[in-house]
Amino acid sequence: MTLAIFDLDNTLIAGDSDYLWGQYLVDQGIVDRDEYEAANTRFYEDYKLGQLDIREFLAFALKPLTQHEPKQLFEWRAAFIQEKIKPILLSAAHRLIEEHRASGHTLMIITATNRFVTEPIAQLYGIENLIATTPEFQHGRYTGHFEGTPCFQEGKVVRLNEWLQQHQHTLAGSWFYSDSHNDLPLLARVSHPVAVDPDDTLKQQSHQQGWPVITLRDGVCPVHHLEHIRRVRL
Repeated sequence: MTLAIFDLDNTLIAGDSDYLWGQYLVDQGIVDRDEYEAANTRFYEDYKLGQLDIREFLAFALKPLTQHEPKQLFEWRAAFIQEKIKPILLSAAHRLIEEHRASGHTLMIITATNRFVTEPIAQLYGIENLIATTPEFQHGRYTGHFEGTPCFQEGKVVRLNEWLQQHQHTLAGSWFYSDSHNDLPLLARVSHPVAVDPDDTLKQQSHQQGWPVITLRDGVCPVHHLEHIRRVRL
């Protein structure tokens, strides 16, 4: 069965859900504005530069989950999805996903952003398979730690390989869509790597490798259809 794998942030949505969740916490006064906003921005810049210390970032990002009851967290998350995420969903992304679905492909989102934030976003796109960094949850509370390997850079390859073994899948004929050079390790392993509104480093690598470069941003230009992407790849 063919896998169609999608990065999430700045690929299927026109923004970064991890960063936006942090900004939501700031806007609602849930965290200290000056301290949290400065750190959130610094980590986001490190990510874009490919210099993010993922363990340091996760210690920062998961800490607010430890400070409140899950019921309250889920209420804030629902409001966050309505206010911050639904406005940046992309109709072109919906069309591309549905084209893969109609082709009988198994759909998956793989993202470094933690599952607490990303699970409802995957549901909005109707994608059941989500591989994301997993916050640890014990005795009815989030602990601030994470389970297994962080789903970032080479960690995405590790986590995907675990999923493939568990579900008896292979990467034969697989697709992977991403905007970020942080995903080069996984892009290099699939049959059909596709750069989506890529950063400068990924755009350069895509040109060198002959990978298709597309946009999913509404109002820019139509997304290329799968058959066109296949021809570019060949």
